[in-house]
Amino acid sequence: MQIQYLSSRELLTLSDHAMIVNGVVVAMPYTDHQQANSSAQLMASRSGAPGLVLCIADDQGLGFIELINQAFAKTQSAYFAYVAQDAFAGRDWLSLGLNALGESKHFLGFNDGKWAGALAGFGLARSSWAKQNYGGLLFYPQYRQHYADAELTLIAMQKKVYAYDPNSILIEVDWVKDRSQVNKVDHQLFQERKKSGFDGQVSDQQLLSLIT
Repeated sequence: MQIQYLSSRELLTLSDHAMIVNGVVVAMPYTDHQQANSSAQLMASRSGAPGLVLCIADDQGLGFIELINQAFAKTQSAYFAYVAQDAFAGRDWLSLGLNALGESKHFLGFNDGKWAGALAGFGLARSSWAKQNYGGLLFYPQYRQHYADAELTLIAMQKKVYAYDPNSILIEVDWVKDRSQVNKVDHQLFQERKKSGFDGQVSDQQLLSLIT
């Protein structure tokens, strides 16, 4: 697996689908180059599958969701994964994830050490499926930091295309995560969208009550 670094400015200058990747695009927005480099090197060496770790410096303050959506739009690959700069990869994390998807599943939540498969904090999507949900974007674009992954997880669960393998490990190494606050605007947006079943894509009431 290869590694490539881009600034957000460079990414935005690319035409849609300009970067064609054999395998998996793993998009990683970052603000700390040293931390991102350490994470990317480990992910690449332990992936067990071909692809590209695309490290995107958020030099314009666009936020995680916007940069992931831009990376999804600018690249072309069979599979697309999103991670943060503090990801710590287990051995064969990617090959195990791909095996868990198989032929019938389209979205996977990695074992990030927090959600035990209930939420794809770090996720892997079959690109052809993901393009159908939000007009070619991976995430609902009005989120900025949080809850876009939660919404996409619930949609995949509703459609019975969600996968999880506890051995496919991408741990989020965030020492203050449990003391951090979620983005209040994103949380409000999530609650509002939940009322409509995320534009009618989720109808199962148990799923709608799964994430608050």
